[in-house]
Parts: sequence; structure tokens; C-alpha cells
Amino acid sequence: MKPLSGLKVLDLSRVLAGPLCTMILADLGAEVVKVEPPWGDETRGWGPPFVEGESAYFLAVNRGKRSVALDLKRPEGQEAVRRLAQKADVLVENFKTGDLRRFGLDYESLKPLNPRLIYLSITGFGHTGPRAKEPGYDAALQGYTGIMSVTGEPEGPPMKVGVAWIDVMTGMMGALAVLAALWERERSGLGQHIDLSLFDVGLFALANLGESFLLTGKPPKRLGNAHAQIVPYGAFPAEDGWLVLAVGNDEQFARLCQVVGLPDLARRFPTNALRVEHREEVVEALSRALKARSRAHWLERFKEAGVPAAPVNDLKEAFQDPQARARGAVWTLPHPLLGALPTLANPLRFLSRTPAGPGLPPPLLGEHTREVLLEAGYTPEAVADLVQRGIAKEAPPASQRRPDRGA
Repeated sequence: MKPLSGLKVLDLSRVLAGPLCTMILADLGAEVVKVEPPWGDETRGWGPPFVEGESAYFLAVNRGKRSVALDLKRPEGQEAVRRLAQKADVLVENFKTGDLRRFGLDYESLKPLNPRLIYLSITGFGHTGPRAKEPGYDAALQGYTGIMSVTGEPEGPPMKVGVAWIDVMTGMMGALAVLAALWERERSGLGQHIDLSLFDVGLFALANLGESFLLTGKPPKRLGNAHAQIVPYGAFPAEDGWLVLAVGNDEQFARLCQVVGLPDLARRFPTNALRVEHREEVVEALSRALKARSRAHWLERFKEAGVPAAPVNDLKEAFQDPQARARGAVWTLPHPLLGALPTLANPLRFLSRTPAGPGLPPPLLGEHTREVLLEAGYTPEAVADLVQRGIAKEAPPASQRRPDRGA
């Protein structure tokens, strides 16, 4: 049995942060019902790539859920969500601040119906403050929170992180917040509202750079692949590719210099403070030496000498790494259209007694509308009426479904 078996989660979120949060809960055993509009989560149309009409983006963060398609702008759709919320333990939503209040689906409206409900709201800036009503997008939040100002080459433009970094971390923090609220509910018997914003998460995740600014008042600069407080620490070019050095102490630096034939460099700059002060000279000397031999040569020598180093892999190399295979980094699920669907394995799969594990494949739009509404107390006739009037939508049988987006 998984640790969250029996937990009922109602997912009104879309795109990335909310769906990632609820997928984590699903991997841990929660029963997640994903409520989508009849036209679907936006990411169903984000691509390429599409395979048989299904987008990689949607498939990445919606494993383990049942899809119910409802029009929340219609009173009957709102009533269906209220029925589902009455039986839920957790509700996750990422509508703009105030939007669900218009539908009577905000926390204060649902709390009397289900006082034990944990209600997680994910927004760009939170429910308070001058930006509360502004929409939040990961790229914009990377700009607002300063991470772009410290990402990129020193003389180049600011750069965003290659994935939606703040969205991903917000999804993880959301799952943590839900678990904390559930644990507190064991004592109080009461649910609560969680106001989680991308802005707050982005600032918190600045970690040592954020703390350095708070202590000095000086905004850090872009350093490319280098580390603000450790040298050498970053990417270096070998003869045929790139590798990463992560030299964290003086002893490791002395061994590095022996391997690359620069013992004098270790004598001149024996401490990290000196190396940071003379960063350009140290990095330039190491770069010249490393370009003389292949990446494989250096990685083998560094491994023998106990110098922390790694290749800069592309994603093909990353997933083919023997460690990824040994740890089961990919879960394969049976999908009604795609057959064997590879998905990214949850890193919580190594709990010794109750590991995370895959459940349902990512759902087709409205694939479970009928069964979920029947479970909520609707009659078959009532469900058919909602579908006929366009308030709810059902997926056609998989055998009749045809891709409607380009490959």
C-alpha cells in the first residue's frame, strides 16, 4: 500500500505547478480527479512534440489522474465541483486571485460544506500585496525574482533556466504544504487554506545568493557556469566535449592540479579564497590544460584521483547513464492511444516500505467524466443530460479517437 492510499484530491489546476503537485500526490497513492474545461488543459495543445495527438507537456505531469471535463462557467458545472469537493480531502487550484470566488468555489465558499478540506491555491504572486491580481508565468517570475539576473554568461544577456524552474519547485513545495496541512489535521480535525505563490518560491530558492545579497546589499552578478563562492566549480571544455568540475576544498584542488600537470597552480593558490580572488587566472590555466585531452580521459583520471567531475550530458546521455538505468529513472505505463508510454519516475520511489509508484496513465480529456460523476451521486440520466448540454464532456472510446493535432 502507498502512503497516501485513500486520500481524495480534487485537482482544478492546469499547466505545470499544480498538475506536478497533484501528480506527486498520485504517485504516493492519492486518488486524484482532474477537472478540466471541455476544451482541456492548455498543455494538451502545447507542442510539438505530439504523439497520436497527445502532447509531451501534458503527459509529463498528469500521470495517475482521472479526467472529468466540466464547464465551470455554468452553474451546473460549479455544482458538480461542489459535490466533488464535499468528499475530497484536498483541493488544488491555480486560478487567478478572485476568479473562483465568482463561481462560489473559493475556500470560504467550500469550507462550510467540508471543514476538513485542505485547499491549496497556487498563484503568481499570492492573494495579498499589490501584484495579487496579476497573472503569473514562470518566465515572468524568473525575471521578477532575480534568478535571470544571475543566469547566463557575464557579458551576455540574462537567461532563464532551461525548464520552468519556479513552476517545478512550486509544485514540489505545494505537495509539501499539503502533507504538512494533512498532518496538522490529524490533531485539529480541521482543514485550511494554503496561499502559495511562484513569487515567494522563486525568492526562497535563491538560497545562498539571496542570503549573500541580504548580508551585503550587493546584487550578485552573472558568472556563467561558475560558482559565486567556489573556484574551480563549473563547466570546462575538453578536447571533444564539456565536463564539470566541482572542486569543493583545497585538498581536491591540489589533486586536480597534479592530474592536469599544473602543480605550481596549487602552490600559488592553495586556498579557495585566493582562487576566488584570482578566478580568471585559475580558470584560464585549467581550461588550457583540459583542452589537450578527451573528456573520457580526464573523467577517468579524475575518478582515480578523487576529484569531483562529471560529463555535461545531453538528455539522451543522461537517460542512458548506467545509474539512471540501475535506479529505474523511467516508468512505462500502458496508454490507450500510445501503448507503452515512458514517463519520468518519481524520486520518492525508494521509501523502504511504501514507495511512490505509477498508477493510471495520463488521462484522455473527459475519460472518466461518467464514472466520477456517478460516484458523486449523479444518475446516468443526469450525466447524459450534462454531456448533451455541453456542460460536461466525455472522451470517445479509445478505438474511435483520432489525433486532432499535428505530429
